[in-house]
Amino acid sequence: MSARWMRNSFIYLLIVVALIAVLFTVFQVPGSREIPISQVISMVASDDVDLIEIRGDRLTVFTNAGEALTSRKEEGSSLVEQLTNAGVDLVGKRLNLDVKGTSGLGNLFRIFVNFLPLIFFGAILLFMMRQAQGNTNQTFSFGRSRARMFVGNSPSVSFSDVAGVEEAKVELQEVVEFLKFPERFLTLGAKIPKGVLLMGPPGTGKTLLARAVAGEAGVPFFSISGSEFVEMFVGVGASRVRDLFDQAKRNSPCIVFVDEIDAVGRHRGAGLGGGHDEREQTLNQILVEMDGFDTSTNIIVVAATNRPDILDPALLRPGRFDRRVVLDNPDVRGRAEILDVHSKGKPLDEDVDLGKVAKLTTGFSGADLANLVNESAILAARRQRSTITSDDFAESVDRVIAGPERKSRVISERERELTAYHEAGHALVAHLLPHADPPYKVTIVARGQSGGHTRYLPEEDRRLWTKRQFEDMLAAALGGRVAEEVVFNETTTGASNDLEQATNIAKTMVTRYGMSVKLGPRTFGKREELIFLGKEIAEQRDYSDSVAETIDDEVHSIIDAAYKTAGKLITTHKNKLTQLSKYLIANETIEDEELKALFDSPAPPLADPVPAG
Repeated sequence: MSARWMRNSFIYLLIVVALIAVLFTVFQVPGSREIPISQVISMVASDDVDLIEIRGDRLTVFTNAGEALTSRKEEGSSLVEQLTNAGVDLVGKRLNLDVKGTSGLGNLFRIFVNFLPLIFFGAILLFMMRQAQGNTNQTFSFGRSRARMFVGNSPSVSFSDVAGVEEAKVELQEVVEFLKFPERFLTLGAKIPKGVLLMGPPGTGKTLLARAVAGEAGVPFFSISGSEFVEMFVGVGASRVRDLFDQAKRNSPCIVFVDEIDAVGRHRGAGLGGGHDEREQTLNQILVEMDGFDTSTNIIVVAATNRPDILDPALLRPGRFDRRVVLDNPDVRGRAEILDVHSKGKPLDEDVDLGKVAKLTTGFSGADLANLVNESAILAARRQRSTITSDDFAESVDRVIAGPERKSRVISERERELTAYHEAGHALVAHLLPHADPPYKVTIVARGQSGGHTRYLPEEDRRLWTKRQFEDMLAAALGGRVAEEVVFNETTTGASNDLEQATNIAKTMVTRYGMSVKLGPRTFGKREELIFLGKEIAEQRDYSDSVAETIDDEVHSIIDAAYKTAGKLITTHKNKLTQLSKYLIANETIEDEELKALFDSPAPPLADPVPAG
């Protein structure tokens, strides 16, 4: 970098000197006027000259009036000879002649001025050649890998920093053991998997786990994203793959981590470019590097994706990605461990129970939990506290789920009342149904796009759902709209999201889970995905029009039954609905033990009916 800067500085300096020389050559030095030699002879004849300085062929004439003039004599002859030939008698004249030696520096300057055009254009040519050489170097480096290598004996991330994925850590522990003690496996004839594919939803810790493997093993770790291979020029991606594995071989044993490998590892043959498709060229090179003829390299490829269903089958066969590690959203114990990891070094108040926070965060990923702890710390700092309290965690849960409070939103009393009865309807139906998740918090504080929300607290994490649980969930989702209709004898747009959720649940029950009495235990429709878009865009119908009509009837029947269930419960317990709604209007939020106490307390009778309309 320094040598290149010096070369460029020299070129710029040369150009500046050339420009200055041009200026001195073109423009005369101010304060002097050049006259012809004939005028000098006339002035000497008339005795108007006091002194003449002779410097080679250059003459500097000083007149009796004190004026300095310049001139040039004829080359090859002296000034005295030229004056004598012109008939000037120097005898009796007051003329003084001072002969100066010619300066070597002046000669060099004149030589430099003579060669100035050549030097100037040579400097420009050299500058252009340097620029072209730089562009050529960039062109040749276009196919080089952009992987970042991390090397260090002290790991920045270890397995102790990863929580909630114990099974995945056990699977990857073998990779670490092989990189540390390969002879233990080689003596038994065992071969370590060449590739480990980490699969799971976004935010479950795939990248963090790969960094932990490299940290535990203490070997070079090359990290690159799948999108960094692909360029618009065909062959660049394959060249970068070759360069990446060449670097890895020079630093083996090592780990190569490819994040979002689905960017280049999707099914081949689905594009329009045929064999010249850049993505397919890159994938082919990855396949060759992972399991080609060279099997002596000690390189382990770890890749991560949240779309394993679209990967090419050649990537998933034995010899390539031999081991597949699934990372799912953590359960309640895993969430508690993750919260504990991210809370290290943060001052927590004595009332903070991370186990309770873990129960409130059902469905949260590891990244969501890390964001939750960070939001809690930010809230505590904003409120000028020295520790993070349980209130900060509770507020952060609401912020992550529904967004920040919209305190500036102006809400009329009528709308507050409608929202209170709507949310109370959700909570009341969920509380009364045996298979629904019990309500934990009810609020009419506006957050995000919602005017209020009801949050449920499942008694346990579940992977399987029963038909009765779906039916009670549908009734609870429709409880808000039913409450509006029963109390106010009208409906609002506030239940639009509830209706969408209920429709999706009912349709899934019929078409995917076989929970329809009329249609029986079978599935309907196949989801189609466009490889380039990577998301569901259509559903292929594998059933007739009459079956489609039956599906619509069954979906309508399930929703209608849930609607009637919610209506019956709200009509029967209308006084409890009113009690909860009035509490929400007065206090805006009710949660946990306070909500349970309100449900267990006797509801006062209705004094006056709520006016309709």
